[in-house]
Amino acid sequence: MYRSRYNKSRTNSRRWQIGAVAGVAVVLAGVGLGVASAAETVPTVNCPQVNNLPAVPAQAQAEVQRNLELLNTQIAEANARIASSVGQGGPAFIQNAVLGPLKDKRFAVINRIETAIGRNAAKPNLNAEGLSTCSLNEDGGNSAEQPVEVPAAGNNGGGANAGGGANAGGGDGAAAVPTVNCPQVDNLPAVPAQAQAEVQRNLELLNTQIAEANARIASSVGQGGPAFIQNAILGPLEDKRFATINRIETAIGRNAVKPNLNAEGLSTCSLNENGGNSAEQPVEVPAAGNGGNAGNGNAGGGNAAVATVNCPQVNNLPEIPAQAAAEVQRNLELLNTQIAEANARIASSVGQGGPAFVQNAILGPLEDKRFATINRIETAIGRNAVKPNLNAEGLAPCALNE
Repeated sequence: MYRSRYNKSRTNSRRWQIGAVAGVAVVLAGVGLGVASAAETVPTVNCPQVNNLPAVPAQAQAEVQRNLELLNTQIAEANARIASSVGQGGPAFIQNAVLGPLKDKRFAVINRIETAIGRNAAKPNLNAEGLSTCSLNEDGGNSAEQPVEVPAAGNNGGGANAGGGANAGGGDGAAAVPTVNCPQVDNLPAVPAQAQAEVQRNLELLNTQIAEANARIASSVGQGGPAFIQNAILGPLEDKRFATINRIETAIGRNAVKPNLNAEGLSTCSLNENGGNSAEQPVEVPAAGNGGNAGNGNAGGGNAAVATVNCPQVNNLPEIPAQAAAEVQRNLELLNTQIAEANARIASSVGQGGPAFVQNAILGPLEDKRFATINRIETAIGRNAVKPNLNAEGLAPCALNE
């Protein structure tokens, strides 16, 4: 009898232990499932699309597209903020810290789109108030992207304003809006490598100035007297073009013989009275040979080579989160810009200073700039992934190709 009670008690004890272990296992499994579920259901933002764009005048298309792309950037940044702040704040955290600021940003961007279109056509009402508010996809998933295709206006993109041409002096509402007709800078010499980026920027600026002048003409139909276009548009355009062509001459002259491109003659534009597309300024830059800068003789040695900087590459990047890709690319491009600027500084200062001039005035500051830029790349990646150590200290110093 005693042994029987003992065996029964031991059996019950074992049953209790098995039940307890099973219960704990169920609880742990439930916790594990809860964690997994939480990890799978980080909310994402759900924003209405701006899909009610009218035909966009040619002058506004680039600006409108940039702002449409910015709407997608804002969505990506909001999703990254939500994902990186799981567990922070109270129940209103996402609304107050993410959705509220996102609404303000979207409202401003949609307003800018309306304004950009309104400079060259009837200003639309895209319902910025209604389209700026985003909700949450509580179950996660990809946010709908904002389409960035811009519906183009017809050939007379600015014609929406031209319809008011009857106010300008009568006539036909379909009267053509004039456009500017500018001579091309097509007499460039071979451009040294150090000057090519600056020359190309200024050639592109000539086209920007033409587009801005055309937009100003289209948006001011009916304003002023008969000399309005000459005084308010063509005169200022001439001044801008003169300064731009002078800058091209100066950029080339830092590393080669300074050319005379006839800025005085090429800066004056006339009108295409019957409208039509303005001739664009070609922006291809004729390159000098490999020894393009050496021939200046500034070094006193005729064909003596001008030193250039030799910087280590940042080629140890990890996988980059999508949210950081644009910022990382900008900073990688900035490293190239810094190299080009240092080379230009070396070439333009041949014969200046003592033996330590290049080290103190160019390589030292270049090292500081590179260190800061590589640090920014690390930080950009670290906002959405593990922050890498790219060895900014080791990659920042540059040597010389003597």
